[in-house]
Amino acid sequence: MFEHKTFENVLQDMLDRVTDDVDKREGSIIYDALAPAAMELAETYTYMDLLLLRTFAYTADGEDLDKRVGEFGVNRDPATYAVRKATISDANGNPHDDVPLGALFQLNSINYEIGDKVSAGNYRVIAKTAGQVGNIDFGGLIPVEPIERLGRAELGEVIVPGADEETDEHLRQRYYDTVNEPAFGGNIADYKRKINAIDGVGGTKVYPVWQGGGTVKCTFIASDYSAPTKELINTVQTNVDPEVNGGVGLGIAPIGHQVTITGVQSKSINVETVIVLLTGTTIGQVQSEIEKVIEDYFLYLRNDWTNQTLTVRMSQIEARIVTIQGVEDVFDTKLNGLSNNVILEDEEIPILGTVTING
Repeated sequence: MFEHKTFENVLQDMLDRVTDDVDKREGSIIYDALAPAAMELAETYTYMDLLLLRTFAYTADGEDLDKRVGEFGVNRDPATYAVRKATISDANGNPHDDVPLGALFQLNSINYEIGDKVSAGNYRVIAKTAGQVGNIDFGGLIPVEPIERLGRAELGEVIVPGADEETDEHLRQRYYDTVNEPAFGGNIADYKRKINAIDGVGGTKVYPVWQGGGTVKCTFIASDYSAPTKELINTVQTNVDPEVNGGVGLGIAPIGHQVTITGVQSKSINVETVIVLLTGTTIGQVQSEIEKVIEDYFLYLRNDWTNQTLTVRMSQIEARIVTIQGVEDVFDTKLNGLSNNVILEDEEIPILGTVTING
């Protein structure tokens, strides 16, 4: 808005206000007197431009965005803690059923705290570090303090994924959704907003009048953009409309709404392709990089699942493979054995199966 208010322009405007019978050349008394003031004014206009950017949700970021969207009751989602399953056995290899509540175990740099017992030798554990980092590691756990009769502890499946602090882009979009799609009384926007606020949920699709009047189906993806566990689905179901006494308003669903909660389904995509390598490069040198760029592409698609039915495109996979150093060309790509794009069902997400590289 104030781009034209540069030091030169401001100084010239000030000099133009001085009568022409005064020496206004650079180095003159009036020039040297006005120049510092012009510099200060030019800096002030620059700060005013920055202040405008910090004022509007479209251009604000960080704390400024928090303050802006907070005026409409939209608050940034904090990082959450991963809930995992741990299998613990005693020194004889039998299920250990007496692990103290709150006991700490460590895997790599993350501590996990023992929660309630799920079944014999199986415990729910909570990562002590917030964010997606709590979803990553699998394997043997080491107790922080000695535990009587402990044999082995193994960190297993992710029950409720941990999520990083909400990004500016995601927060901004939620703000737009709140303003442009008011949530009220069990409309689609209301279901999306309330279900997405549950820990472990990354996005929701709502199917109203699913099996007649008063029935609603909601399908969600986990916060790490994977298919949710059965336990997380049950947790969301209980929060929204418990299966016992469904439709009577014991959850967040309005009275009279019978809600069915489901999770997205993973569809494995096997990729086979032919690549031409630069001299001196072998398939073994690029295999892992090829798998990573395909994984990143699938993650990009899963991030967009709530907005559309997904299509895995051969051209997108080839375009990413050819950017890898050492790869000169790529062709004859097949997905699940066919030379076609894979159009997923509305409630499906792609996960990478096998990757076969031919040279």
